[in-house]
Amino acid sequence: MSSAMSPFPDRIELRGEGLVLRDWSEADVTAMPELFDHPNIAYWTPLVSPFDEAAARARLARDRRMRAEGTTILLAITVDGGAPLGEVMLRRAAEGTELGYAVGPAHRGQGLATRGLRVMAAYAFEQLGVEQVILELEAENAASVAVATKAGFSLLDVPLIRGEEKGRPFALQTWGLDRP
Repeated sequence: MSSAMSPFPDRIELRGEGLVLRDWSEADVTAMPELFDHPNIAYWTPLVSPFDEAAARARLARDRRMRAEGTTILLAITVDGGAPLGEVMLRRAAEGTELGYAVGPAHRGQGLATRGLRVMAAYAFEQLGVEQVILELEAENAASVAVATKAGFSLLDVPLIRGEEKGRPFALQTWGLDRP
């Protein structure tokens, strides 16, 4: 963690847009595979596959470590603070403050990712003082491009981020949303 980076709070709960974004807990471990063990999530995200209970426990431990380091926050997307329906991420990196999301297949089509992104972006602007948040998406991921557009993000004129993950090449576009 850079000395200029302030640590994140131990507990975070964000409310807005009809959602409650809250910390993941041990009680969520059994629900996480239903949300994240899906071919589309395995294909478009860096989440491990298969995503079982052991992967959920490892993710929870990694989440806590990254928060303590001041680099990343992972919050469960809920409508009432209860059952998780997906997650939203905020990551501080050299290229900027990056947001990300994943919504369980059974919960798609409700605007959860779009609303979760807007709530997390508001947190970044209001609490962390950032001027812009970014998304890194593959152009072929039409669902994520639609979420970015609905959340108010615009495609930035920056070079593609190329790499390989899980044995397949990728090219990520960078989308940005500026502080209002």
